[in-house]
Amino acid sequence: MKCPLCASDTIVFSEIQTRIYYRCIACKGIALDPSQFLSHEAEKKRYQLHDNNINDSGYQKFVSPIIRAVIKEYESNHQGLDFGSGSGPVITSQLRKKGYSVVTYDPFFDANHSVLKKNYNYIICCEVMEHFYNPAKEFKLLSSLLHSGGTLYCKTRLFSDAIDFNSWWYKNDPTHVFFYTEDTLHWIKENFGFESMKIKDDLIVFRK
Repeated sequence: MKCPLCASDTIVFSEIQTRIYYRCIACKGIALDPSQFLSHEAEKKRYQLHDNNINDSGYQKFVSPIIRAVIKEYESNHQGLDFGSGSGPVITSQLRKKGYSVVTYDPFFDANHSVLKKNYNYIICCEVMEHFYNPAKEFKLLSSLLHSGGTLYCKTRLFSDAIDFNSWWYKNDPTHVFFYTEDTLHWIKENFGFESMKIKDDLIVFRK
């Protein structure tokens, strides 16, 4: 199959039970065979199992690196978008409590397409990019929604060759369909109009 991010050729990377993963020979991304994607209904039911309570202190701590980054770099009057905000938009809730102007979009729980017709100073994409069936389409969209000089904050687990993919826990979620390496992120930076990309732990920062 062709890579859903860069359209290059892929090779079979792993076969685990009924799931087949392909690795791109160019951008080094890892993609689940599309025939094994969940249906829209099954995917939504899976997300509804997540306990994304905006008042959960553990989840607040988990997303705190993004919140600190936004507060450090932007003022409350700047416009933000929480893309893939889920059923419990904890980042948006925390930022709004501090007076920040943030809107939400989620294809399952908040499909307000009008917010995708505006531009933003920063976009938050927390534990979302691994769910992209079509990462090329999604990163093209995200880049187009940013003002010049804007920032895309992403949070996901990166794969490296030091990890045993077959025993890697992060792949076990059936809604995780595309995995990124540092090479993949550099490819995104070079091909979607970003000026820079930095990685700090599992927080990824693209600048337009």
